[in-house]
Amino acid sequence: MAKKIGIITLMLFGVYAVGMYFYIFHSGSGDIPEVLKGTVADPAVFMSPHELLLSEDFSKIRNFLFFVATPLEWLIYAFILLLGISRLFEKKATLRAKTTLFQTIIYVFWLSLLMYIVLWPLEYYKYYLSKDYGISTQTFPSWMRDGLVDLGVNYVMSIVVMSVIYGLMKKSEKKWWFYTWLLSIPFSIFVMFVQPVIIDPLYNDFYPLQNKELEAKILALADQAKIPSDHVYEVNMAEKTNALNAYVTGIGSNSRIVLWDTTLNRLTDKEILFIMAHEMGHYVEKHIYFGMAGYILLTFIGLWLTSKIMRWIITRYGQVLKIKKLGDIGSIPLFLLITSFLLFAASPLTNYFSRYQESRADQYAIKLTGDHAAAVSSFQKLTKAGLSEVNPPILVKWFRYTHPPMLERIYSVYKDNPNIEQEKKEERKRKN
Repeated sequence: MAKKIGIITLMLFGVYAVGMYFYIFHSGSGDIPEVLKGTVADPAVFMSPHELLLSEDFSKIRNFLFFVATPLEWLIYAFILLLGISRLFEKKATLRAKTTLFQTIIYVFWLSLLMYIVLWPLEYYKYYLSKDYGISTQTFPSWMRDGLVDLGVNYVMSIVVMSVIYGLMKKSEKKWWFYTWLLSIPFSIFVMFVQPVIIDPLYNDFYPLQNKELEAKILALADQAKIPSDHVYEVNMAEKTNALNAYVTGIGSNSRIVLWDTTLNRLTDKEILFIMAHEMGHYVEKHIYFGMAGYILLTFIGLWLTSKIMRWIITRYGQVLKIKKLGDIGSIPLFLLITSFLLFAASPLTNYFSRYQESRADQYAIKLTGDHAAAVSSFQKLTKAGLSEVNPPILVKWFRYTHPPMLERIYSVYKDNPNIEQEKKEERKRKN
């Protein structure tokens, strides 16, 4: 039975991968609408032919890897169960420890290490690809260090989460999901609070913005938007990437405005102020609270579905998967497989609401700065720096894009101010 399920699973994955390959590489979707050709939204206007070619190739490969990588994880989890590897890890853990906590610490260590080793070639290829296309500037030792930090952070988080969940499963097989959901609310808020000061500095160095003149402009803009903020931080990303970014992170007293140094080095003050106004839009419109409310609701639904699906699978296929009962830590791969699948299935919905919020933040930034030209030029530079796909295929947009595609973002500014091309030409003349 295990062999039959394994073969069917491999065949389904193969068919899916081939289907996604033809969709991404040969569907012909994602072209620029005729009405926008030659406008500021057309990448042919602001990107060279070489950049356009690189962007097209890089986007297709990256999209294909995205759609294959997550189902590949499901496949690995399935085979860890089918081949008895999970059962082996469980025996090792129960022989060396008596309590659920220490059993979980041992089991999660072996599972995390195995997943890291098995997925390392794919992660390395992503790194190599980004390096080859000129996005990444990170050295191999630095990349390895970040990967090991990821492994450590995820290991610690997994110990906390899994020990709580499986402790609750042993106490109540029917209501564990509800108690887990209740505990997830303060835990998620706590992680958001400590991330800027504990987790993020593990990867990069953060320090107050050195350009005090620019900081004063940003803080003045924040004051205009009635946002309490005393400092702006910059982070040394140039040693890792050529991409551009800025964001607001944390909650309460740990909230921060953060600029990548690549953004500081390659955008004008006006463009940076527009990007900062965009981030402030999220704060003003309370997107973080709407996001938290949505997360709490989806977590409730997701945990309830996970409990139902796990119970059904263990009842019907427990013997094949080497799982005796729900509370056995050997069922952790099944829990991770189900939750990963549900998150993937929900991503079109969560991404839709994220894109809506990002669009609202763009509108707010235009209203606050009144600078349409800076908006367009910043979007264009972001596209060039990341070799982004301005008009992705519909499935790519649904599953990958938390922000509106650049074609939509630029067009939303362009339609409000069709004379922007002339304004940009006049500004270039003044500079010359």
